[in-house]
Amino acid sequence: MNNVSIHHRDSPAVWNYHREGIVYDAELLGKHQLEVSPALFDPAFWQLRQALCTETGGRGRVYFINEGTCHWVLRHFRRGGLIGKLIADRYVWMGEERTRSFREWRLLAQLYAQGLPVPQPVAARYQRKGLTYRADLITAAIPQARTLTQRLENAALSELTWQQLGEVLARFHAAGVRHADLNAHNILFAADQSIVVLDFDRGQFCNVQSAWIEGVMQRLLRSLNKLKQQRHIHFDQQDWQSLRKAHDMALQALIQRR
Repeated sequence: MNNVSIHHRDSPAVWNYHREGIVYDAELLGKHQLEVSPALFDPAFWQLRQALCTETGGRGRVYFINEGTCHWVLRHFRRGGLIGKLIADRYVWMGEERTRSFREWRLLAQLYAQGLPVPQPVAARYQRKGLTYRADLITAAIPQARTLTQRLENAALSELTWQQLGEVLARFHAAGVRHADLNAHNILFAADQSIVVLDFDRGQFCNVQSAWIEGVMQRLLRSLNKLKQQRHIHFDQQDWQSLRKAHDMALQALIQRR
């Protein structure tokens, strides 16, 4: 393929060709004997290798890739809300590093390197056309994971589990990580019951301030209350109080250690 450009910026590598770009973990792809290519983001590529499963969730399909020790999740960026009905998956082009996929990949890479519980980023892509682009992201899958929503649909959580969730969220907030859409669908419980936070699209690092932290927490509370009304999940005010008390205490302790 002519005019392909591959360059490194610190640890991640960036692949460019024509109006397409990919940021990726070269070491991780090499470990699985895969070469960087747009095919990585094509479900048909994985289907031919008999390594693809699909699952509907959020704003569209999520593709699970399982091949040997390779367990990944492929997500295509889609718009939500009213605009999503008119423009399903295109965003305004404002430069490579401002694409939704590159920004989320780089944020995840920083969080993962800091030891925060997020999926390991594998690769992210944009495809530019005129003044717009489409985007995709591949991350490591969390084996046998269940969302907070799924857990609460089946049974109530213990007070200790709510406290643990509050402490995990405090770690992100103490690090200045602002999640743009924290809800019960993007909080995962792994097979070992450890907690992982997903979907950092439009997330960012901010100065630690109570105003935006409260906004993030209230968004989560609205999500839980909505699910309580719609799906009758096992959630009550005492659960929230347990989470908030643990979160606030842990956040204060973490900030004081700086």
